[in-house]
Amino acid sequence: QDNSFEQFIINYCNEKLQQIFIELTLKEEQEEYIREGIEWTHIEYFNNAIICDLIENNQTGILAMLDEECLRPGTVTDDTFLEKLNQVCATHQHFESRMSKCSRFLNDTSLPHSCFRIQHYAGKVMYQVEGFVDKNNDLLYRDLSQAMWKASHSLIKALFPEGNPAKINLKRPPTAGSQFKASVATLMKNLQTKNPNYIRCIKPNDKKAAHIFNDALVCHQIRYLGLLENVRVRRAGYAFRQGYEPCLERYKMLCKQTWPHWRGPARAGVEVLFNELEIPEEEFSFGRSKIFIRNPRTLFKLEDLRKQRLEDLATLIEKIYRGWKCRTRFLLMKKSQIVIASWYRRYA
Repeated sequence: QDNSFEQFIINYCNEKLQQIFIELTLKEEQEEYIREGIEWTHIEYFNNAIICDLIENNQTGILAMLDEECLRPGTVTDDTFLEKLNQVCATHQHFESRMSKCSRFLNDTSLPHSCFRIQHYAGKVMYQVEGFVDKNNDLLYRDLSQAMWKASHSLIKALFPEGNPAKINLKRPPTAGSQFKASVATLMKNLQTKNPNYIRCIKPNDKKAAHIFNDALVCHQIRYLGLLENVRVRRAGYAFRQGYEPCLERYKMLCKQTWPHWRGPARAGVEVLFNELEIPEEEFSFGRSKIFIRNPRTLFKLEDLRKQRLEDLATLIEKIYRGWKCRTRFLLMKKSQIVIASWYRRYA
């Protein structure tokens, strides 16, 4: 019920993770169809980039204004920080405060004067402004970092690289919010170089008990995690896509015209292959560089046919090898019989 600076930066990280989820699933998925020339009706979804910008913008973001309050001379309190937020973020559609210049929330009794509220992608969260400045300014003194770096234990020394005398920086150490923002940026950069697989966990109830499902809680999570939009995109789109060359290489043994070698463009080979297998036209689409398959059952059918064909080819190879081996043995015995007979006639 009481959210402070710690929950604020945790929710900021959740916003960034949701943003990369949107980028890699909803946005990139639909852009690929357009890029490949596939007929597609755009499905709308909520992009939380506006919330991330509210928090991390270098000029008007909440973290930037918090750092500015911590660094500026004069009397600095949590109230002055909130006052600054009320001035800069008053008209932002995801920021709410009783004291802002915007009069929308002047009579909102659910929002105390010493709090502000952010409409996150997963719902509204109210933050108690008390302690924000002190917690953001809670820095480790430079002499303590140097003392830790001089420790004989290698792990402790590695945890405080800023204590290295060769790297002494006379500038003020970064605030807690700045360090967390930099860590989140590093995490996002790392995730964007990977090919992630998402597992969405739904909390069935608040009691941490088995066999209890709170319908309202589950629906709330499904709605705000972006799962409905994701399901719409997946159902309207294609379950599988692959480049023409790897697709032809994998399934070319299913068609006599493409096996063992196809002389021509890979796309033409895939077209011949799918026509030979009599796959319904509504089950696939040809993009500029990829083949798109709509339903998983079509892919499963291809895999089953490939598995059966590999077994048939293995049987064929075994049959030919056994025939060659038997014929080779027969020819050797026939040659030996002729040699023996010729020598026998010579001495008879």
